[in-house]
Amino acid sequence: MTKPVVDFWFEFASTYSYLSAMRLPGAAEAAGVSIRWRPFLLGPLFAAQGLPDSPFKVYPTKGRYMWRDMQRRADQLGLPFRRLEKFPQNGLHAARIAQLALQEPGGIAFCQNVYLAEFAEGRDISDPDVLGDCAARAGLTEDILTRAHMADNKLALRHATETAREQGLFGAPSFLVGTELFWGDDRLQDALDWAVRHG
Repeated sequence: MTKPVVDFWFEFASTYSYLSAMRLPGAAEAAGVSIRWRPFLLGPLFAAQGLPDSPFKVYPTKGRYMWRDMQRRADQLGLPFRRLEKFPQNGLHAARIAQLALQEPGGIAFCQNVYLAEFAEGRDISDPDVLGDCAARAGLTEDILTRAHMADNKLALRHATETAREQGLFGAPSFLVGTELFWGDDRLQDALDWAVRHG
């Protein structure tokens, strides 16, 4: 019997995507749901909404709430977390690598390593050395960093981001079950439940 499928759209700069990425594999397995990991970029989506930056930067009150909420949520989930000095980070290169990595067995581990480097260790995920370390710890070959910057892969990420916009996404993490959209880490279980009932 084919498992129901949820598309997990995530951005490496997204705080709440970190929470989802770290617990989604276990939650999906428990629910009997298959996950398609879909990296994309939030910047173009924010620009389409008339936002020059992350809403957590544009609206300082919202940003202060987010950092406190993230600490509470991370504590509740047993995940390490530190507030970043520079936010949002540039996740472009990480997303390009992830597109290729997710075609290999170590893809999910790579994504989780990037999130841990960023939100648990406070490292700069735009640094090639940091990404190389994340890839190596996931068992990926060194050439993936080079292949990630080839023209066809760059174009694929642009297409993925445009697909996200066309499907009505406006933030991350987002979960799509067919055309049914669930936005936010706190909707992760709702998305899995919907997939089980309607997938």
